[in-house]
Amino acid sequence: MSLNISESIVKVKQKQPLIHNITNQVVMNFTANGLYALGALPVMAHDQQEVAEMAKNSDALVLNIGTLTEELLESMIIAGKSANEKGIPVVFDPVAVGATQFRSEGAKRILTEVKVTLIRGNAAEVSQLAGMKTEMRGVDVTERLNQLNIIQQSIEKFDIPILMTGEVDYIADQEKIIRIKNGTDLLTKVTGSGCLLSAVSAAFLTVNKSVIDAATAAISYYTVAAEKAAEITNRPGQFQIAFLDALDETTTSDVVQRLNLKEVKGDFK
Repeated sequence: MSLNISESIVKVKQKQPLIHNITNQVVMNFTANGLYALGALPVMAHDQQEVAEMAKNSDALVLNIGTLTEELLESMIIAGKSANEKGIPVVFDPVAVGATQFRSEGAKRILTEVKVTLIRGNAAEVSQLAGMKTEMRGVDVTERLNQLNIIQQSIEKFDIPILMTGEVDYIADQEKIIRIKNGTDLLTKVTGSGCLLSAVSAAFLTVNKSVIDAATAAISYYTVAAEKAAEITNRPGQFQIAFLDALDETTTSDVVQRLNLKEVKGDFK
């Protein structure tokens, strides 16, 4: 597993994939800077008149419903179908799904009309998407969740690999579940850290045909970089800058040495 992770990290920085983000207004700057720090290239194109063309010019597409509107939803569907035609990865980030009926219905429509390569969300979002009831307050959940139970039930419902973040992180498909215990609580103090992870995951999907391996490499690199940044500062504002630097500076050796990864057996029958 570590070999695949190391190879993926090197390939992302060599390829500099172009990631088309139809994302929320709150996180666009941080997402763009994070992709640049990683070594990838961001583009933010939202208008219905250009999203199909932009998707076809890109290496991957991210659909993020954080500040969803009717117009933006249509753009996501158009871009998603265009990405499917080209055969590039599509990452779906169901931000705060379940908080409102409009948001939940929009998420269902995306999953129905677009072939999604990877779902990337936190435990509350993944559970809501799979029809498990959790109490949402804005974009956050109000209760502690059994993450392993959520990922097991969710992967049974969706024939789509899932990267689920939380106190620990899980990556799952129909074959296996991988658990990673890296990172820092400071990530929860920076708006858009999960949204950036979705974009980083898209970049890794461009260099690895195995979705679960690509997602594992993405979250491994991301959380180790966060740990390195947290060693420099424990203040959220300074951490954000240090984290961008760490996304640039973290090496394959850093990831291999620090990574706390375990495959968790699951029964999907």
